[in-house]
Amino acid sequence: MTNSIILLALAILPVFVLGTYVYRKDKFEKEPISMLFKAFFFGCLSVLPAIFIESWLSSVYSLFGGDFLPGAVEGLYTGFVVAGFTEELCKLLLLSIAVWKSRYFDEYFDGIVYATFVSLGFAGLENIMYVFGQDTFGASLATGSVRAILSVPAHFLFGVVMGYYFALAKFQPEKRTDNIAKALIYPMLLHGTFDSLLMVPEAMGVNGTIVAVVFFVVFLYFDVKLWKIGMRRLRSLQEMDGSNAGYSRGNQYSNPDDDGSSSNSNTMQDPFSGFNWNP
Repeated sequence: MTNSIILLALAILPVFVLGTYVYRKDKFEKEPISMLFKAFFFGCLSVLPAIFIESWLSSVYSLFGGDFLPGAVEGLYTGFVVAGFTEELCKLLLLSIAVWKSRYFDEYFDGIVYATFVSLGFAGLENIMYVFGQDTFGASLATGSVRAILSVPAHFLFGVVMGYYFALAKFQPEKRTDNIAKALIYPMLLHGTFDSLLMVPEAMGVNGTIVAVVFFVVFLYFDVKLWKIGMRRLRSLQEMDGSNAGYSRGNQYSNPDDDGSSSNSNTMQDPFSGFNWNP
């Protein structure tokens, strides 16, 4: 019982820390706790379709001769297609369902808050599955520790990038289609690169060699760059909200309804007006 509590705490602690971090970064108008729980819950739900799609994509690879292809191809396919594309697509779809029409989604930075909570919901449930899926307590501790440092923060940063473009799509309707595409493609590419740098050496069977060391050094460099990319986008939306801090919160909407949309004829001039989901 004690071991299970320790492992559960190890699995969810990084999720709590990163969720608290992004919540505190929301400087102008904090999101309701109920909406944060909703986003987190929808992130957990996104794991379910991802599991089925990933299983199907893996079987497709084997069916079409994947067993005869070089190991590097398998690592890239698994990293970019099975994991990167599937997981980011599921998270983006559930994020859209959860918050797009909400009247609380009224600032640029809200896009990052909600996207990261969806990502942390996904990462939290996935982390629990990995940690409790090991054969021994020691292996579970090792898995949880590594994932707390690498995998969970990576999901968080993919969420930051997704939320950045998701917010631009919300409040800049003239570029909505482009930004929705970027909200999927950029996190997918980052996710695929992150996973492939770890998966390709294993798929090639070169673990423990100089090739694996080179891949790991590149991975560490990429991880540092990933943090810089995420933090730049986080600060960018903070600045955009700051430049609009003079807007009267009470005048953001004209006759707001439950989905946060507005009939105000000036919605194109007011970046904090809601828009219907019509990418």
